[in-house]
Amino acid sequence: MTRVHIIVSGFVQGVGYRMFIHRVASGLDLSGWVRNLPDGTVEIDAQGSDRNIQELLERAWKGPSRSQVTRVRKEEKTPDETMKGFSVLT
Repeated sequence: MTRVHIIVSGFVQGVGYRMFIHRVASGLDLSGWVRNLPDGTVEIDAQGSDRNIQELLERAWKGPSRSQVTRVRKEEKTPDETMKGFSVLT
């Protein structure tokens, strides 16, 4: 079980990026959440298998067609067994 905290920079707000990540994470059976930050970045907290977290990171770099990702910063976190499902926070 792997848990990561991710900050995505670029043109990632107002383009469906959070919903894109929600669909990807849910399809990969990951737990966690995604939200916009006031500085224009998107924050992701995700947990699941190593392979599925790697896939999420690869897809985070691509984003939806209208996005333009310039940076993806990842930090490992301690897994949280209470995390269930994946949600979009406002």
